[in-house]
Amino acid sequence: MELFYTYLRYLVQVLTFAIIARALLSWFPLPATNPITSFLHAITEPILAPLRRVIPRVGMLDITPLIAILLLQAAYRLLS
Repeated sequence: MELFYTYLRYLVQVLTFAIIARALLSWFPLPATNPITSFLHAITEPILAPLRRVIPRVGMLDITPLIAILLLQAAYRLLS
């Protein structure tokens, strides 16, 4: 069971860093064919897309990365 919690902790950390990196890279005009951009998009889009359908934009800001990180952390704390 300890192995499961360790795996879960690393998964949440990797996803959190990927969401942060994607949010930071969105400020720079990188092409969609960039390997880093496409990799981060592939990892984070399954988490962010459902949230975007529910959470509206706040003016010009997309707060779904922040909500996704908070939900990931909360889910980890509930499961551990």
